[in-house]
Amino acid sequence: MNNKSIRRVTMIAAISVAVIAACTSGESGVAYARSAVAYARSADTTVGQGTTAVKSVPSKAAIRFVLAPEGSAARYRVREQLMGHDFPNDAVGETKSLTGAIAFDASGKVIRDESKFTLDAGTFVSDQNRRDGYVRGRLLESDDYPTITFVPTEVRGVKPPVPKSGSAQIQLLGDLTVHGVTRPTVWNGNVEFNNSGLTGTASTSFTFHDIQMDQPRVPVLLSVADTIKLEINFNLVRQ
Repeated sequence: MNNKSIRRVTMIAAISVAVIAACTSGESGVAYARSAVAYARSADTTVGQGTTAVKSVPSKAAIRFVLAPEGSAARYRVREQLMGHDFPNDAVGETKSLTGAIAFDASGKVIRDESKFTLDAGTFVSDQNRRDGYVRGRLLESDDYPTITFVPTEVRGVKPPVPKSGSAQIQLLGDLTVHGVTRPTVWNGNVEFNNSGLTGTASTSFTFHDIQMDQPRVPVLLSVADTIKLEINFNLVRQ
């Protein structure tokens, strides 16, 4: 029942009581009738105040982009030296389990409260099952820290209005949370604009120490570089 209906029912009920009371003989019946009408008016005012209190805050976004169901992926890249191999190689794990959106006000500034990207930390897949189990279970501890989040705060290289064609180099600034640790990051990337939105890539780097994690030490590894690189391919559509 909406607030308008509640007010109507409340008023009808109170006036009905007033009419009954008015039929009562004596001054007490008249007084009771006046009290009932006053209550009805008060209830109507209260409901109106309640309506104001529960109104949702409107979005400040002049334009908003959301990740499309297809075409986006995130990956980590760490340099490692495996036992029995002559040369180091990049350990790469990828997930397509990510969601999110970014919103801009009329001046082109990122609206922090309406912008966030989230990926499932327990879904990274590489070319080694043993590595995947280690990364998910012992390194990221995805049961305790199931998501990795990024909250963008600024985009450099693009000014409103967002074009519908062409390309640009961008810098994306914001707060990255990995394993429960939040730190400011800068992502460098490229975007391609189209009629429905934009696609592109971006990456950032940090150390294990930056996110308060120990470098992996397992028997099959001779060494692991201290630098972690995060990359994202994104397909954003206008909403």
